[in-house]
Amino acid sequence: MDLDLAGKSALITGGSKGIGRAVAAALLAEGAQVTLAARDADQLATTQAELAADAPGRVTIVPADLGTDAGRQALVEAAGTPDILINNAGAIRAGKLADLSIADWRQDWELKVFGYIHLCQMLMPKMAARGSGTILNVIGMAGRANRPAYISGSAANAALIAFTQALGAEAQASGLRVLGLNPSPTLTDRMTDFMKRKAAAELGDESRWREMVAPDRFPYGRPAEPEEVAALACMLVSPRASYLNGTVVDLDGGGQWTGT
Repeated sequence: MDLDLAGKSALITGGSKGIGRAVAAALLAEGAQVTLAARDADQLATTQAELAADAPGRVTIVPADLGTDAGRQALVEAAGTPDILINNAGAIRAGKLADLSIADWRQDWELKVFGYIHLCQMLMPKMAARGSGTILNVIGMAGRANRPAYISGSAANAALIAFTQALGAEAQASGLRVLGLNPSPTLTDRMTDFMKRKAAAELGDESRWREMVAPDRFPYGRPAEPEEVAALACMLVSPRASYLNGTVVDLDGGGQWTGT
C-alpha cells in the first residue's frame, strides 16, 4: 500500500539513533523528507550521511539541546513548520522515589515531558494556520504499566498519554491530528549497550550479549525491533489513517495482558 507520504516533510526529535533513526529511514523509504534533531552534532552528521546515501537531498539535521526552551525555539526557527512532527527525544532514568533527587526529575522531564509539550505549543498554531499537520508522540508503555522502579518514567509517560489524548480532541477542529505510540522495551543501541556491559560483567564476553535477553521477559521471546516501531509510526502519520486522532497505540506484543 502506498502510504501517500512522498513529498511530506517530517521533523523527528531524537532522530540520530534508535527509534528516531529507524522512523527516519522508514519515512525516507516512503519518499518523505526528514529533518533530524538531537544534541550530539557528530552523531547527527554520521546518521545524515548514512541515511542520505539512499535518499540524497532529503535529510537535514539541526543540532539542538531540546532540554531547554532556547534549544527548542532555535529548532523551530531552523526547521520551519513540517507536515509531520514526531516527538521522540528523551530518556528518563530508572529508580524508585527515594533514589531520585528532585533535580533528576526536573532534568528528565524538561526534555521529554516539557520538550514534547513545548514543541506542540509552538508548531500547532502554525499547522492550524496552514490547515494541515500531524503530530506523533513516541511515549512508552511505562505510562500504562506503572512500576515503582521506574516511577519518574511511569509518571512522565502517563502525563504524555493524557496530554496526547486531550490535544487530539482540540486538534481536529483545525484539521490536525495528534497521536501517540507506546513502544515496550525496544532493541535500540541503548538496550544493546546495556546488555553488552552485563555480558562483559557476568560472562566476561560482551559479544555474548544476546544471552542476557531473557526470552521469558518478553512477548514472543524478544524485545521489539526499532523497525517494527518505525513501520507503525509511518502508518499512524500516513494520510491513509486520516480519521485516526487522539489515539495512543500500545506496541507491546500484548505483554500488558500477560504480565511479560
